[in-house]
Amino acid sequence: MQNSKLKIVPKNFIKYKFFNSLFLGLSMGSIFTIYAPLKPSIYSIGGIILAVGMIVVAKFYEKILNIEYFFKISLLVEFVILAVVVYFLINPYNYMTALLVYSGYQLTFMFGSYLVRAETLLLKKDTLLSKVDMAKQFGNLAGMLISFLFYKALEYFFAITNNKIKVYDIHYLLLLCEIIIIILIFMSFRKDK
Repeated sequence: MQNSKLKIVPKNFIKYKFFNSLFLGLSMGSIFTIYAPLKPSIYSIGGIILAVGMIVVAKFYEKILNIEYFFKISLLVEFVILAVVVYFLINPYNYMTALLVYSGYQLTFMFGSYLVRAETLLLKKDTLLSKVDMAKQFGNLAGMLISFLFYKALEYFFAITNNKIKVYDIHYLLLLCEIIIIILIFMSFRKDK
């Protein structure tokens, strides 16, 4: 029996990277409000754990720098982010939520270097890498613009000036964006027989 291997579907992968960066742009301003209860020492410990985690991930590059692990780790990262967003919507603004949101993001950052390296190795073509990088930048810019307009619309149309309410409300957009990201990951890989 022949093993089937995954292949990247470039058109869908570019869309996935756009929405992935859109999420980043949308969420950029919200973390400062969410992380407010955390003490500075938490960031030091988090940074140490992140660095050690990245070292551990790098140690396994020989085994995991392939398309199957790239797919699985990409999904893992996005499901962690989905869990963080849902948890925040259910249980916003307390110390434990801030700690869990921070920890969830740190866990996903552990795989950041790996994902960038694997993406570069797997895409191979300069033109495809260029399209992916442009999609990322457009996504990030669009996310920051949408979040700016969203926050201003809450102020102007609904007289919501409380930052905590604004950040909570934008998490519904983040939830929708994250669901789209996960769907696009599945659409970005196909089995080649």
